[in-house]
Amino acid sequence: MADDHSKLDLRDRTHVSAHEVHEVEYFAQQNGVAPDHVRQFIRTHGNDRAR
Repeated sequence: MADDHSKLDLRDRTHVSAHEVHEVEYFAQQNGVAPDHVRQFIRTHGNDRAR
């Protein structure tokens, strides 16, 4: 978290971007699944992290 609140980035951290390889791989590693399974899940259910 930035100390200067005027310099916060505008990325939505509640969603996984299926187009960003590093995001898919990190999410897969955190949840103990293969990156291909993450991509398939996103296609089927959407990219909401909570889901």
